[in-house]
Amino acid sequence: MISIAQVTEAMQTALSQEADRLGHETGFIRRQVKWSGHTFVQTLVLGLMANPDASYSQLAQTAVALGLHISPQGLEQRFTESAATLLRRVFEATVAQVIAASCNPLPILDSFQSIHIHDSTIISLPASLQAWWPGVGSAQGETAALKLQVDLDYKTGQVSGPVAQPGRSHDQTSPFHRQCLPAGALRLADLGFFNLNRLAEDQSAGVFWITRFKVGTRVYSPEGQELELVTWLPGQNKPVLDVPVTVGQKLHLPCRLIAVRVPQEVADQRRRRLKEWARKKQKAVSDVRLKMADWTVVVTNVPAERLSAEQVLTLLHVRWQVELLFKLWKSQAKIDEWRSQNPWRILCDIYAKLIGLAMSQWLYAVCLWPYPDRSLFQAAKIVQAWAMALTLAFHDCDQLLKTVTMLATCLTQGCRQQKRRAHPATFQRLHSLC
Repeated sequence: MISIAQVTEAMQTALSQEADRLGHETGFIRRQVKWSGHTFVQTLVLGLMANPDASYSQLAQTAVALGLHISPQGLEQRFTESAATLLRRVFEATVAQVIAASCNPLPILDSFQSIHIHDSTIISLPASLQAWWPGVGSAQGETAALKLQVDLDYKTGQVSGPVAQPGRSHDQTSPFHRQCLPAGALRLADLGFFNLNRLAEDQSAGVFWITRFKVGTRVYSPEGQELELVTWLPGQNKPVLDVPVTVGQKLHLPCRLIAVRVPQEVADQRRRRLKEWARKKQKAVSDVRLKMADWTVVVTNVPAERLSAEQVLTLLHVRWQVELLFKLWKSQAKIDEWRSQNPWRILCDIYAKLIGLAMSQWLYAVCLWPYPDRSLFQAAKIVQAWAMALTLAFHDCDQLLKTVTMLATCLTQGCRQQKRRAHPATFQRLHSLC
């Protein structure tokens, strides 16, 4: 079981020992000066945890709290390419540490050894960073963007990553898409990760999966008859269809196909989004895709005796938890916002914010994951309010442990969602299945 003491030690390792080591290794620290790797990293990480919009003056005040007196102008001069390299390396060392909860409060999740949700989010960058993080390009020329790949184990709260990739990278190049999960695990991912070969490899290894159906994939009955879903589904007179099929023209991968017709307003919204996507990409959207918007279609290799169709559809909804994580990162930590035109300051800010988010997730996993009604948005506000207390305590190991322990108590005793009648939260949906 991971303890608060271990979380505190992981924080100190990342922001002290690793920051100092990498400060010299990256060339950010070239001689003995008042700056060190850890003072610079702690100034940015803790300063931006307290205020994601922090100016040079406000960051200089954070440096004072850490025992370093420097002017805003002196701080501004430290944002160089080597500084960005240092923050990136500390970020990579931070996310390599594994922190997870040890208990699961929802019995429905016990059907699987772990539940892995893969997804990614994009941060658009100034074109000046195109050499570092190339984007997909546009009519205006080359662009720059950073893609963050994430794996969330919904049972334990462990977030693997984010792993930074160029914005032009396809989701199927994600290291989490390629990783081999243990037998008994469940993989959830959106359509960007849909790959029949990956699903077949998982099935051979005893890994379960639930994924939305990708329009255009060939579907066959157990007898080998091809099913044109766009015409076949409307003829099925069941509110929820759950039938055995095989998918893939070559693989004929056996699985279950589960389909349910969505309300008209949902279907219309989907079609509007498809047309908007087609407009932006300057592509045509097929009539088949527009007609299939009437349905939620899922394929899974989870046996019916393990999960009913209702349970499969509910667990599919769990995939949105990683989208909520991204929303939290952008609305609270503002990882896609900055107030400087200096490209190295922009990258330093992004990496520093991601380091703070990784450490915050360690606390969420240990303190909040045992509670299914947890609210990460409330927790993020509490961590932000405590950031200066952490800054003042960071020079003393014992004091830092006491501060993190008090912060953990605040997180544990608060940060709960209210139950909703009209639109039940995910924890309510999962609890209703138990």
